[in-house]
Amino acid sequence: MASIFTKIIQGDIPSYKIAEDDKHYAFLDINPAAEGHVLCIPKKEVDYIFDLPAEELSALMEFSQKVAKGIDEALEPIRTGIIVEGMEVPHAHVHLIPIYEKTQAFSLGKKVDPNEERMQELANQISGKVAL
Repeated sequence: MASIFTKIIQGDIPSYKIAEDDKHYAFLDINPAAEGHVLCIPKKEVDYIFDLPAEELSALMEFSQKVAKGIDEALEPIRTGIIVEGMEVPHAHVHLIPIYEKTQAFSLGKKVDPNEERMQELANQISGKVAL
């Protein structure tokens, strides 16, 4: 059965798309730890990120770097942090989380709740700054 992320890639489930290339897809996390929290995923469905062949893992990190630079430019956080936990969805993914304050809790357990309008605004801001 296809993961929820594969269904997002296929367009069966809507998302706030940030960027896409032949092998990767980036979109806003709908349960964000901070405004502008983005997930970067390979289009190839692999459960455990370290089961990706080395060149595919490297390509995912390079894609994630481009998205993080877009987040940095669009939202101007202190920096964008990264979490690779991989327990929530059985599809390899990278969390890119903008850090706005030195004292900001940096955890997937912390959630903010932007409304749909704000989510679309964030998606537009970030996607406009991602250079693939």
